[in-house]
Amino acid sequence: MRLAAALLAAACAAWGQVETTTIARDLKGGYQVLAVDMNRDGRKDLVALASSIPELVWYENPGWTRHVIATGFRQMINVAAMDTDGDRIPELLMAHEFSNIAAKSIGTVSLLRSQGDPRQPWSVTEIDRVPTTHRIRVCDGAFVNAPLTDAKAEPPDFHGDVPLVFYRPGEWKPERVEAAGQGVMHGLYIERANPCSMLVASFAGISRIERRGKSWQRTKLADGSPLPWPKSGASDITVGRLKTGKFIASIEPWHGNELAVYTQKGRVWQREVLDSSLIDGHTVLAADFDNDGNDEIVSGARGGGGVVDLHKRTQAGWVKTPLDRSLTAASCEAVDLDGDNRLELVCIGSATAELRLYRFPR
Repeated sequence: MRLAAALLAAACAAWGQVETTTIARDLKGGYQVLAVDMNRDGRKDLVALASSIPELVWYENPGWTRHVIATGFRQMINVAAMDTDGDRIPELLMAHEFSNIAAKSIGTVSLLRSQGDPRQPWSVTEIDRVPTTHRIRVCDGAFVNAPLTDAKAEPPDFHGDVPLVFYRPGEWKPERVEAAGQGVMHGLYIERANPCSMLVASFAGISRIERRGKSWQRTKLADGSPLPWPKSGASDITVGRLKTGKFIASIEPWHGNELAVYTQKGRVWQREVLDSSLIDGHTVLAADFDNDGNDEIVSGARGGGGVVDLHKRTQAGWVKTPLDRSLTAASCEAVDLDGDNRLELVCIGSATAELRLYRFPR
C-alpha cells in the first residue's frame, strides 16, 4: 500500500497541475467528441455528439462558440469527417436511431454537407440503414460503418457474425466485409489508412482486418478477456508506441472493468492487466502528451461517478495518474488545439453531460 501511494504521488508530481476547462455542460447522453477543422482556418474544432439531445453541434476554436450542424435526430451514436469534394470543409457521416438490440435498431446512416458556411445549418441525406450501426470511421478514402451486432442477434449472448460496411464518396454504394467480429463488436481502430488496416474488438477478441489487393484478410491477434462468452473478448482498443515498440491497449470485456495492454513477443501478443477497477469502461486512447517519444494511455469509464486516468510507462512499469473523478467519460480525443506542437486531451461525459478540455503543464 505504501509503495502504491508513493508511486501515485510521484506520478502526480511528475505531471504537475493539469488545467481543466469545461467547454459545455448541456450534452445530455454525451457519447463522442471529434476533433476536425470545420471552417478552413487551420485549427481543429470540436464536434460533440450526444445521444439524448436532437442536435449535432460543433464548438469553434479558440473561443468555443457553439454552432448547430443539424437537428431533429434521435439516438445519435457516432460521426466521422472527411472532405470528399475538395472544398476543405469536411462532409460528416453519422449513425443515429441506434439501439443495441438489433430488432429495435433502425441504424440510419446519414450524410451531412455544409451549404457553404459551416456555421449555418447543414443538409442531411440518408444513405443507408443497417441495424445497430455503431462506429463510423474513415479508411482508404471511404467511410467505414461498424455495426454493434449481427442483424439477428439477441441478448444476452448476441450470437452472430458482425460485418463492416464501406461507403465510397460519389455512389455511396455499400460494400460489405463479412464476419469482421463476433457477438458484440464495440471497438474499431484505424491502424493504417492506405491500404486500409483496422483493428476490431468483439466477443471473439482483437483482430486485424486489412485489404490485400482486391480482397480482405482477417487475422486474430489476441483473445481478450479470458472469461466465458458473453464476458469474453474486448470492447475498446487503441494502438500506441513506445521507444521499445508498438503496443495495443484494450478495455475488457464489453463495457468492462479492465484496462489491458498487449506487447508483441515474436508472433504472440502478451496480455498485461493495468487496471481492474473500471466501472463501465468505455474509452481508451494512446498519445504522447509530454513529448518524450513514448505514448501514454488514457482510459475512461462512465460508471462509479466517472473516471479519466492517464497511464505512463516508467522503468518500474505502467503508473496510473488520476486526471478526473467527476466526468463519466464516454469518448476522448488527443489533439493539438493551439498549434504549439503539444497535445491536449478532450473528453465528453454521458451522465455528466459535459465537454472538458485538459491542458498539461509545459
